[in-house]
Amino acid sequence: MPTDDLLERARDVYRAFASGDRTAIDGILTDDFSFSSPLDVGLDRAGYFERCWPGAGGGQQFEFVRLVPSGEEVIVTYQVEHADGHTGRNTEVLTFRGDKLCRAEVYFGWNIE
Repeated sequence: MPTDDLLERARDVYRAFASGDRTAIDGILTDDFSFSSPLDVGLDRAGYFERCWPGAGGGQQFEFVRLVPSGEEVIVTYQVEHADGHTGRNTEVLTFRGDKLCRAEVYFGWNIE
């Protein structure tokens, strides 16, 4: 996938989460999608939707600090502002297979005052 398309696809992931658009994210994730964070290591697709998706559509606003392509991966650092006003910063490694997201690794950052 061309780099610009890969970066746009990564942005699509965050847009779908922020808007709570389950149809959009269903079209982005592979059937064998896996998700890991310090709190949830090795969730499968169903586990991701059960554990993480309830936080989607909460009025989050993502500001991308970096989007770094590396082969089929995109390293994403973002600041996110939640509807209640608190802001945080995380880094994630998104791995794509073609135009589909097959793995997400989340590394928690910190809250921003």
